[in-house]
Amino acid sequence: MIIADLEKLPGGKFPARRWGRGLVGQGPQPIQAKGFSMGYSILEPHGGQVPWHNQEQEEVYFIVQGKGEICVGTERSEIKAGQCVFMPPKQFHQLTNTGDEPMHMIYVYCPGGDVAHWRQELAGTLPRAGEGDIPPLPTGAQPQCTKV
Repeated sequence: MIIADLEKLPGGKFPARRWGRGLVGQGPQPIQAKGFSMGYSILEPHGGQVPWHNQEQEEVYFIVQGKGEICVGTERSEIKAGQCVFMPPKQFHQLTNTGDEPMHMIYVYCPGGDVAHWRQELAGTLPRAGEGDIPPLPTGAQPQCTKV
């Protein structure tokens, strides 16, 4: 039996002001699975973010603590603890903490595997919303947090 313990996982800091730890999936995750990936992230207050991106996998975010704004495609909505949102494959999406406290969230995507937006964000090459073939954020959305 393999038990992944959040207290014992080092995790990593992302430029968009969040800290994440992979729990399940391929690569360095303690629980290896091919069918799906799962992790835990904490977004800093007042703007910590999973910036505007898309990926091949379908994905779900579950908000454990805090509140914020979720954008999926052309839609924008408030989201809070106890709520879950689904992102279809290839659909651009962004999650922003708009609250005064850290936002804790769990993500699950399938099939498992690597997603390019992590590497792009860390390298400062994540494409900007509304530039080139990247769709714009929904009207009124929090700005995308990116180094580019």
